[in-house]
Amino acid sequence: MLASIAALPFLGFLLLSLAGRRLPRIAIAWIGAGSVSLAAILTVLYGIHFLQSSPDSGVDRWLLWQWFTAGNLSVSVSLSVDALSLVFIFIITFVGALIHIYSTGYMRQDRDYARFFACMNLFVGAMLVLVMADNLVLLYLGWEGVGMCSYLLIGFWYESPANCQAANKAFLVTRIGDTAMLIGLFLVFSALHTLNIPAILEQAPGHFTKGAPNITLIALLLLAGGMGKSAQLPLQTWLPDAMAGPSPVSALIHAATMVTAGVYLIARMHTLFQLAPAAMMITALVGGVTLFMAGCSAMVQTDIKRILAYSTISQIGYMFLALGLGAWSAAIFHFFTHAFFKALLFLAAGAVIEALHHEQDIFRMGGLKARMPLVFYTFLAGAAALAALPFVSAGFYSKDPILWYAWSSRNGNAFLWGLSLAGAFITAFYCTRLMLVVFGGEMKTRVRELPGKAMTIPLATLAVLSVVAGCIEWPHNLLHLSLFSDLIQKVLPAPVLKEQLPAEGIFQLAAVVVTLLGIYTGYLLYHGEKSILVRWQRSPGKVMTRNFLLGGWGFDQLYDTLFVQPFLFITRVNKTDVVDRVYEGLAQVNVKFNRLLSTTQNGSLRWYIAGVLIGILFIITLQLVL
Repeated sequence: MLASIAALPFLGFLLLSLAGRRLPRIAIAWIGAGSVSLAAILTVLYGIHFLQSSPDSGVDRWLLWQWFTAGNLSVSVSLSVDALSLVFIFIITFVGALIHIYSTGYMRQDRDYARFFACMNLFVGAMLVLVMADNLVLLYLGWEGVGMCSYLLIGFWYESPANCQAANKAFLVTRIGDTAMLIGLFLVFSALHTLNIPAILEQAPGHFTKGAPNITLIALLLLAGGMGKSAQLPLQTWLPDAMAGPSPVSALIHAATMVTAGVYLIARMHTLFQLAPAAMMITALVGGVTLFMAGCSAMVQTDIKRILAYSTISQIGYMFLALGLGAWSAAIFHFFTHAFFKALLFLAAGAVIEALHHEQDIFRMGGLKARMPLVFYTFLAGAAALAALPFVSAGFYSKDPILWYAWSSRNGNAFLWGLSLAGAFITAFYCTRLMLVVFGGEMKTRVRELPGKAMTIPLATLAVLSVVAGCIEWPHNLLHLSLFSDLIQKVLPAPVLKEQLPAEGIFQLAAVVVTLLGIYTGYLLYHGEKSILVRWQRSPGKVMTRNFLLGGWGFDQLYDTLFVQPFLFITRVNKTDVVDRVYEGLAQVNVKFNRLLSTTQNGSLRWYIAGVLIGILFIITLQLVL
């Protein structure tokens, strides 16, 4: 069953790649969406079996074949599933299946229907390999696979140069983290002589000294890999531009695959990070600063998909913050709920974009509540979960523990707690802004057509999950229900708290008040006192700040100044270097010999006969002499 779960998306990819052009659209849809849906069904069946009768070790392993052996390195293609990977497999297949079903309606008019589903199937398959891999070499194969698929899908509409540039940017920026991660794998093998994940986690505590420079360097290199894939500072610049791809691609990248890979890597290698306290603190700081900065940028965006893109960067920041605090189960639980409501928001945004003639500017929308009620209510469920609306959304139950651990965990402090609390206010604010501008007020663009059932059924399913999925894990001071953390803590350790902590309810009350204040502020500015915004628009200082945040805190301009332009300058200076002169000289010598030999081909029979005779005389002379 494990092999079938991983193999079905690859089988769909092969069928669509080889025969997609000759298949009718209905067959393409059944293969593309059906392969992932069947994998999701098998995952549910396997998950029930795993929970009811899990092995004593808590891990299911299956060796498929021996891949290669090189010196001391022996690598096999083997699958491994424990509680952590089971959660990721479920999200990848189940949410991926809903996105594929939605895509059958959304992409129905696209001329590259088969290519789209082939790439989507390959994307899901590569992510499954990543989370089911039993060794770091196979994990890295899946890691690079999702990077390649993101490149193919972000630039899917390649006729537009901007889309190609966005795909190139995603590919190049993530390469930075991937290279750092690869160096980290080399160091791991150099120290432990294995890349088998269970062996690494078992041997590392006995081999590395806690806080030693070598284990800290390894952890930081792995962190850099996670920062690239999960779009965390300072490698976050590729993700907003990745919105160039179709909306289902954005949903798949943000909810179930690409950007969650870094979270999985750090959680999977948690033993190495626990041996490197400095790396843990840097992970928490990266997450805290990222969630705040990305949230600020989301507040001022006007493109509906870029708002959601920056919100993804911010929410992944919460996960990195929890990982750095040692709150492993809290980070994975937020990943779990985030997958539902972020997929819902992107798919609902895609329905709005398609209905409004591919309009993405939120200030050219408006008045859609009455015209698109189903999309409105599903979007509202997703926005409530993203804003962590207290007690009625899944996002509240998953974000509240992170806010608590930002203060109470051993690595927690007032600064990290303040950043996470500010992020909660900002998130609630831009969610309210998004709802009021897109669905309230007057209609500015006429609705062309309403989405069909292939698009609305996944929206309704995800909306329900965005409300109820958080109920499996409650704050301990409210209700002792911890089904999710009980499962995850079979693999990942429980968080270590400080001594003599204040009551948790005080921090929960502060989070609730801040969230409601963010909602009220958004309502006040975009529905009540709109004159405040008009006054701000006349203030040069506020406009400058808004433009700074709109451009993502100027990171693109900074990197262009520090890296791109100096590199281009060096290439211009070095355009005719010595190495080029050598090869140019070889080319010129060949050209001269060519011209010399071509003079013998003048079309004169006398010259040809004379040449033959001279050659014969030369050969006879050699024979006589030798």
